[in-house]
Amino acid sequence: MPRLSVIIPCFKVQGFLRECLDSVLEQSLHDIEVIAVDDRSPDGSGAILDEYAARDPRVRVLHLPENVGLGRARNAGIPYATGDFLLFLDSDDTLTPGALHAVADRLAETGDPDVLVFDYARTYWWGGTRRNALAEVLSATDGVFTAAERPEILDLLMVVWNKAYRRGFVEENGFRFPPGYYEDTPWTFPVMLSAGRIATLDRICVNYRQRRQGSILSTTSRKHFDVHDQYKRVFAFVDAHPELAGWRPRLHRRMSEHCLDILAKPDRLPPAARAEFFRRTAELYRAFRPEGAEPGDLGDLDVLAGSYTSYRLREQAGRAKRAGGGQALRVRRAAGAGARRALTSLRGRRPLDEDLVLYSAASHQGLRGDPAAVYRAAREIAPRLRGVWVVRDAEVAAELPAGVDHVLLDSPEYLRLTARAKFFVNDVNWPGALVKRPGSVHVHTHRGTPLKYLGADLLGKPGARLGFDVPQILRRADRWDHSLVANRHSELVWERAYPCHFASARTGSPRNDVLVTGGPTDFRARHGIPAGHTVVLYAPTRRDYVRGGHVDRIDLARFAADLGEGHTLVVRLHPALATGPARGLGLAELHRRGIVVDATGEPHAEEVMLASDALVTDYSSIMFDYANLDRPIVVHADDWPTYTASRGAYLDITAEAPGHVSRTYRELAWLFASGGWRDEESARLRADFRSRFCEFDDGRAAERVVRTLLLGEAMPDPPGRVPGPAGARDLLAST
Repeated sequence: MPRLSVIIPCFKVQGFLRECLDSVLEQSLHDIEVIAVDDRSPDGSGAILDEYAARDPRVRVLHLPENVGLGRARNAGIPYATGDFLLFLDSDDTLTPGALHAVADRLAETGDPDVLVFDYARTYWWGGTRRNALAEVLSATDGVFTAAERPEILDLLMVVWNKAYRRGFVEENGFRFPPGYYEDTPWTFPVMLSAGRIATLDRICVNYRQRRQGSILSTTSRKHFDVHDQYKRVFAFVDAHPELAGWRPRLHRRMSEHCLDILAKPDRLPPAARAEFFRRTAELYRAFRPEGAEPGDLGDLDVLAGSYTSYRLREQAGRAKRAGGGQALRVRRAAGAGARRALTSLRGRRPLDEDLVLYSAASHQGLRGDPAAVYRAAREIAPRLRGVWVVRDAEVAAELPAGVDHVLLDSPEYLRLTARAKFFVNDVNWPGALVKRPGSVHVHTHRGTPLKYLGADLLGKPGARLGFDVPQILRRADRWDHSLVANRHSELVWERAYPCHFASARTGSPRNDVLVTGGPTDFRARHGIPAGHTVVLYAPTRRDYVRGGHVDRIDLARFAADLGEGHTLVVRLHPALATGPARGLGLAELHRRGIVVDATGEPHAEEVMLASDALVTDYSSIMFDYANLDRPIVVHADDWPTYTASRGAYLDITAEAPGHVSRTYRELAWLFASGGWRDEESARLRADFRSRFCEFDDGRAAERVVRTLLLGEAMPDPPGRVPGPAGARDLLAST
């Protein structure tokens, strides 16, 4: 008996079917069966199913004698399932790699619940990916619960394919799909309300394909009227189970919202049927109105208590307001730009405030990186300087330490300060609307030593510069007065990538001072890492050759297991991936289970580096910072040719690596199993790398910036500075 049965109904999906089946049959969990139901598809779907069944005994195909629709096709497959749990997958969707293994592990962990709810991501035909907006609902518990204990579970998209169902639970209750559109509704609500034990899995397991054309629910048809009958079935189920009567108000709201949403979409109903659909919806609204509810009690939904004419007037007013709001926004932006220019001109007549320093880091996300190190040094060395942080919103402002002066981006106070400040310190760039006054000093810190192409060098890499306005970037760089560098390699790169009139300041990287001097960190204690554990930090970068930038280069669970007892694997994804779907593809779940520690959201990378004993990375610039710790580094370069072809690199990191290089997972695992990751050769490679790329990092970079660039003092070169190796080869030389 297999652990999981995956039921896949098929109708006119021959273009997507192979991808769907491959995503299931190539899963790392093999204890599965596939029940594929050919719903009398007129295309080649049936033949494709037979082809897969002929070569994989886990696939069973049912050819229905007539087309019965999605719901009843699923029903046809249920009696043939023998697995402990049922999953339903639409034949144009796909499972993510490792999804079924994660599902099986979570089922075992929670003692075989009645229902397991997992996450999904919408994948668009044009290549975009967007995670379920309510993903946090899935991460709120470690145990099992009922819908009554956590009613927010019903706020999730009420579909059948984001759940695993205990087959015994389905059979005991006789759950089946009705005919018609929106057949998931009278399945999922009764199932979720009846389940005595529900569990969640905070992992993206399904890629929900958003087709440009061809989705059943996006077609214009009277079949959308089926939604009314489906909700009647839901309320009939509740009426048959008096203990569920308390759910009627919530179901009434969901029904009303759902029907109004269908009515509001222009591609659902024929124009001549819209008034009738409204009237049918209003009938249900009145029929199932919660007892005691008065007109006005249900907010916007009370539009259903009126006429269709009233509804149309409200919708027209809403559209006009939205259109007017867009026009007003454009007017406000234009007026704001004019006001900024006028304000700058007016205040430009006032002298600069010689003691005012504006700071910003990571696109106005608070005290981070090099600007934060300079700010702290300035408070100690030159307390007369007033440091003000520019932050993007009130949420970021609330996270600032007590006593930190700040201003919100684009606020009137921001405009006032930018017109008067003498110094600007930033690691990304100031907004384009900021006008640089003569006499002001812009210090650009960058965000590490460059390996991949940046700035003007992206002009020759059209894939990598997607989303980058290179001319605008260079116009903003025209405001720089000083460009901080940690080594001569960076100096060459910045002068080539940003052909502007700035001076290179050989100060070192201020944020690396703490790595050189060995500052404190409570990272291990906060994450419960046992004393004495060897902490391996894995920090991959994003890829430009895939939309979204995320590619799983190694199996994190396998790597953590292969490291063995006494080791902790810490994972820090590229900051650009922190808020996208990347963490939901397994990392968040592995962190919850204690298999790895997810440090992606840690605001201070220096603390994570200080807490680790070794770094595994691919092409992330974190390696240049980490080298200051003089701790082992392994470069995992399994896709180096592809990476360099798409993004471009200033040096061949596989030939001039800070440690051993692995090109396959087997080589990576062997380096740690054999101890090669910290052998004499790795130390020699690291020493050569440090001498070249940590050239100006001596622990006093922040002080050097404050004294020389903000205060105008002279500061002698630090003793013992190591010159770059004379034979160092740089790819810049060939260009």
